[in-house]
Amino acid sequence: MRGMLHYWSMKYGSEKFLALVESLEGLPTIGRKSAMRLALHMLLNDTFGAMKLAHAIEEAIVHVRRCSACNNISEDELCPICSDPGRHQELLCLVTSVKDLMTIEETGSFKGRYFVIEEATPETLEQLRDLVATGVQEVLFAFSPSIASDALILYLEEKLSDFHLSFTRIAQGVPTGVSFENLDLMSVARAIESRIRT
Repeated sequence: MRGMLHYWSMKYGSEKFLALVESLEGLPTIGRKSAMRLALHMLLNDTFGAMKLAHAIEEAIVHVRRCSACNNISEDELCPICSDPGRHQELLCLVTSVKDLMTIEETGSFKGRYFVIEEATPETLEQLRDLVATGVQEVLFAFSPSIASDALILYLEEKLSDFHLSFTRIAQGVPTGVSFENLDLMSVARAIESRIRT
């Protein structure tokens, strides 16, 4: 397909169109046909919307970064959750992606703090330990159920064993292998509220 599109672009003088399609195709869940459809829509039907999108992307890239405490996204050094004194400082929820954090926040069922641990690197573990040392008493593992998640939980419990912590995990109402973003908010909220000790 790429060969055909490249040929078409060369024949009709639209290398910039090809570059746009290939950029869109590089996004998660966007295939070649969807990328072409989006590119044509932006160029022929909604140029203002396309420029607005380009500006929003540029602004986000320039201004959005990782929170220095929890790895959430933020425009400041600390995200709004970490800088909110009203959150329960003793309760820390571990998630494996910012998307999962956003899903849990949308339920309104969790009032503590978060830590995003995408990879258990030495730097990330040190960052987690620093956060736990600020008064955390309970660590809630909000991971999608899987063998890999179980192994990560055991590893993190061992790395945090010198703290006096209560370890809990979300209830098993979340199906194995299903990410939070594919669940209804009520199921996620119940899994948080019905958490169990590990």
